[in-house]
Amino acid sequence: MVKKKKANTLWKLEPDEHDYPAAYDYLTLLIPEKQVRTVVSLLRKAPISHRKAKDILRASALNLLSPDSEHVAKDMKKVEMGTLLSPVLLVRSGLSSTRPLIVADGYHRICASHHLDENLDIPCRIADVPGR
Repeated sequence: MVKKKKANTLWKLEPDEHDYPAAYDYLTLLIPEKQVRTVVSLLRKAPISHRKAKDILRASALNLLSPDSEHVAKDMKKVEMGTLLSPVLLVRSGLSSTRPLIVADGYHRICASHHLDENLDIPCRIADVPGR
């Protein structure tokens, strides 16, 4: 079992560079590519804010993945070994949307953090879908 750690010992200060193309690829499944280019640009410039895993999951309507899910387990193992996790990328699409919050990158890291301690603050960059 992984011991609970303080949030600042789990996370890098900035998202990994490869998180942005991953977010781009995922978002192009949900919104037009022109908007995605704008959103990813906004994510790159957004300040880091902090939110709790339980709140991110609720706002995104995503289910908490099991700790034995392959990628969640991998992220929990990283924490156990002292490897810092990359902050997550979130997109607000508005209350009129069926998914008011989109996890553009970091779903498994959010679930891993929740299993470690649902009240830890997760660093995120948040952008809004243009025109919403």
